[in-house]
Amino acid sequence: MDQPSHAPNPYLSDPDVQLFLEFQKGEARAFDTLMHKYYKRVLNFLYRYCADAALAEDLTQEVFLKVYENASRYTPQSKLQTWIYTIAHNLVLNELRTRKRKMVSIEATFESDDSTLKRQFEDPNTPSPAQGILDEEKQDIIRKAILSLPENQRTAVLLRRFEDMSYEEIAQAMQTSVQAVKSLLNRAKENLREKLADFVKDEKKDK
Repeated sequence: MDQPSHAPNPYLSDPDVQLFLEFQKGEARAFDTLMHKYYKRVLNFLYRYCADAALAEDLTQEVFLKVYENASRYTPQSKLQTWIYTIAHNLVLNELRTRKRKMVSIEATFESDDSTLKRQFEDPNTPSPAQGILDEEKQDIIRKAILSLPENQRTAVLLRRFEDMSYEEIAQAMQTSVQAVKSLLNRAKENLREKLADFVKDEKKDK
């Protein structure tokens, strides 16, 4: 009887996973490289939720402290970024359970220790500045609508649209099922359609 073949672990081909496995073996510079790559991304992600620069920095540092302290527990059953965002997601939701956050414009800026970081969602379809102030206002309305979504819907939208994660990766980061992620995104789409109904109506009038 033939023995079942074992498919190779697809995550082992992820360069970030390879770096983290090197760190697990004692290569400190591998952790420094990964932290340099992900620190600002995680900081941006957290700042969109808490609207507090100092708190976002504290939470980001806590994320990487947990990554460091729990390094031995990581096994390549997902992309490394998924594991990092799982930690970040859990931390920020714990904060949101105890604090009431004000909404923050994605265009806000704050001074970090090493640079000024601009909070904005990069969209390849965003009109260029040459297309005028009206287009910028349109983008701002859409961004604010996204930020007004319920927490889990907003998380799913941010990870899907702006972190370019798959349904499976989002499900892992949010510790839920793929079907639940699809449901969250569908509800978010309906909520956005409702929130933007007046805006769309005005757009049609102007044409």
